[in-house]
Amino acid sequence: MMKAKKKPTKRSPSKPGVAVLVATRKGAWIYRSDAARRAWKTSGPHFLGHIINHMVLDPRDGRTLLAAAKTGHLGPTVFRSTDLGKSWKEAAKPPAFAKSPEGMRDRSVDHTFWLTPAHANEPNVWYAGTSPQGLFRSEDGGVTWAPFSSFHDDPIFREWFGSEQDGTPDGPKLHSILIDPRDANHLYFAMSGGGVHETRDKGKTWTPLVKGLEVVEGFDASNIAFHDPHCVRMTSDPDRLWQQNHCGIYRLDRPSTEWVRVGKAMPKKVGDVGLPMTVHPRDPDTAWVFPMDGGGVWPRTSPDGIAGAFVTRNAGKSWKRLSSGMPEGQVWWTVKRQAMAADKGDPVGIYYGTTSGEVWASRNEGEKWGVLARHLPEIYAVETAEIG
Repeated sequence: MMKAKKKPTKRSPSKPGVAVLVATRKGAWIYRSDAARRAWKTSGPHFLGHIINHMVLDPRDGRTLLAAAKTGHLGPTVFRSTDLGKSWKEAAKPPAFAKSPEGMRDRSVDHTFWLTPAHANEPNVWYAGTSPQGLFRSEDGGVTWAPFSSFHDDPIFREWFGSEQDGTPDGPKLHSILIDPRDANHLYFAMSGGGVHETRDKGKTWTPLVKGLEVVEGFDASNIAFHDPHCVRMTSDPDRLWQQNHCGIYRLDRPSTEWVRVGKAMPKKVGDVGLPMTVHPRDPDTAWVFPMDGGGVWPRTSPDGIAGAFVTRNAGKSWKRLSSGMPEGQVWWTVKRQAMAADKGDPVGIYYGTTSGEVWASRNEGEKWGVLARHLPEIYAVETAEIG
């Protein structure tokens, strides 16, 4: 009797793994895991001793990794890797301001602060934000950079830039460069200080988006230079933006141009002042923040020395504390504006890095936390990426 042939077993496609990219005051580290996110492999330190403000993997090709660095001997520059950090090359032409028109002061880049891959239909194109505030674009995967748009030399923007030392730690910054996935010509950026701005014609013209935002008491909200967005995020619905501001948590639903302060629903003892924010990859109603003490002389520590992330799942109507697994007291660190990120898992993984050098991680959207890394230098940025 002939044996029946076994039907071939159908294998479900493997889920992508996760990389957590950690940039610090003295180097960078990469943590890798499979989709389960239970065991991690460490790569690093990369650039030990150098300031790394941001490190981002290009989701369009899954291999190009850029790191914004401020080095002792090279100054401000960008490094590029195409093998997940096994080897690096410095940019041939890092972001640098052109000579200013007559009558305007020349500016020099102190450091590149923010990196953003461009639209999916623009492979190899990246944007970078600097301190002092500048917006740059690379069209060759980060090898060479040039000033983007004419706003650098616009007298009105120059006025909004204010002083190159405006009180922001380490200098004023252009950050939160956001690309509308539906339209490569539609971009946002934020300046600390200087407000949020939008272009729909790829940088030919810019429109401020500060309506509804508060400023520090005693300052004039009509002066854009006094607006201090800390972090702006675009959700899976590109018409919804979230913002963690110097003066609270806000939400913007386009086509409206008025931000709504939703942080008032946070517990009064905690408040809604903070630096970082991250959003759910599929649910525009869900966002996480990590508040800090914004009273008095701005100690920039966890409120009352008690650590805790907060989540909203109803667009800011209510917030829930997420601190299971975190220390119960005597916590005197905070989380910087780029140092909180979400992966694309189900449930979503949440990660944040502290000013005391710890990386905390949750595999269940913040319901339970554990330490991924300890004893790193002060953490400046945390990003996630899908890897094969």
